[in-house]
Amino acid sequence: MRIVGGQLKGRQLQAPGGRDLRPTSDRARESIFNVIMHGLGDWDGSLDGASVVDVFAGTGALGLEALSRGAAHATFIDNGANSLAMLKKNAAQLGAWRDATLLKLDATHLPPPPLAAKAPCGVAFLDAPYSQELTTPALNGLRRQGWIADGSLCVAEIATDEQLIAGPGFTQLDERTYGAAKVVFLQYRA
Repeated sequence: MRIVGGQLKGRQLQAPGGRDLRPTSDRARESIFNVIMHGLGDWDGSLDGASVVDVFAGTGALGLEALSRGAAHATFIDNGANSLAMLKKNAAQLGAWRDATLLKLDATHLPPPPLAAKAPCGVAFLDAPYSQELTTPALNGLRRQGWIADGSLCVAEIATDEQLIAGPGFTQLDERTYGAAKVVFLQYRA
């Protein structure tokens, strides 16, 4: 696993063995960021200088990729101690630890963001465990608690056989399939 674009392109990321985590593949991540940067005509935002939140962060690949491509700050949310430890190593190894905030939280019951999160964020990544219906409650928590800004982009990765029913204020901009993953691009309007 590696960073696929931006100033940190080619740098390696650590990922655990086993089935505890399912990191977004390099190819899918590259496609996601190509869509964000070049293929979402209805979204007028940008990664440049943005504050992003990576929910169900795991290895942190999505948020770290965003930092590599110009985001100013990334907040990583996960409730697993092992995931956060690996994420901390990845951020340190890339020299991105100053621009990162790591939080051990249940993404389906989010509190308001701390000041360190630099919220509301312009981009949110959600990569919940498949088939556990965690993405919608996390999206609604981000919205209700002030984690995401008006006009923000939310990128949710779900299983291809799952349906994402986003709450009020979310409009689907695009949907792509990459192997077993379906990626839904949403815009939030307050």
